Amino acid sequence: MLARPLAAVSALSLAALAAFPATAQMQPRPTTVETDRAEVIALYAPITVAEVEAAQKAWGDALVAISTTHDREGHAAARRLAEQVIDSAYAYDMGKVLFKPTLTVAPQTFRTDREGALAYFVGGNSRFAGDTGFALGSWRQYAVENAGIVITGNTAISMGNVTLTNARGEQTTVDKTWGFVRGPDGRLRIMLHHSSLPYRPN
Repeated sequence: MLARPLAAVSALSLAALAAFPATAQMQPRPTTVETDRAEVIALYAPITVAEVEAAQKAWGDALVAISTTHDREGHAAARRLAEQVIDSAYAYDMGKVLFKPTLTVAPQTFRTDREGALAYFVGGNSRFAGDTGFALGSWRQYAVENAGIVITGNTAISMGNVTLTNARGEQTTVDKTWGFVRGPDGRLRIMLHHSSLPYRPN
């Protein structure tokens, strides 16, 4: 699949993310059935490739939005947006998330809870003193190139490269694996996120 660069997020997009980040995922709604008593959401409806690609796009849009918000409105506003994005995009409300960020070291390599994920993205947590805020890197564009997507029922795994471009035009490419599960609201949530810099032999 070809990479799809994304333009910088507009002010309108930022407002929409800040108000309700889940809407930015633009994922197809799951199959629903109207009954006399309640609406039933098909939590185990098979995930589609389009849903995976929409979730990947939403993650990139959100990262750019957090970064842009930080540059324009400061750290507090970026943190508030990051909290909304994490709650919308990740499955921490369903249990542990297997999150290995790009720039973490032992003993805090893995961020299986919400606090650790938030610290990685925006810093400002004394318990994670080494975190400076990956999402605060003045990111302006995002592109993903999938090596493959494997779907098994209501879970899916993707692997490939993500390329980020900052405000100075500098690019960073990482190897990324995402695992998705359909959440209680029917939308995809990230349950696994592994990111690392490409290996470069001496």
